[in-house]
Amino acid sequence: MARGKALKELSDSDLIVALNDSKEELFNLRFQLVTGQLDNYSRIKEVKKNVARAMTELREREIAAAEELEENDD
Repeated sequence: MARGKALKELSDSDLIVALNDSKEELFNLRFQLVTGQLDNYSRIKEVKKNVARAMTELREREIAAAEELEENDD
């Protein structure tokens, strides 16, 4: 998944797809951890951060849209 500025350049639908992909990857990594097949433990931390980044970007967009709607109502 992209980081920082690259996330801001994605459309809402692309960002949601990237978030879902990261969540699926995190699920698979956790499954591999439990079954003892995981080789790169640091990948879990990276993917968790990617999920958080995507969720933060979505929330920022949601807040900005709400503020814009509120300004237009006044």
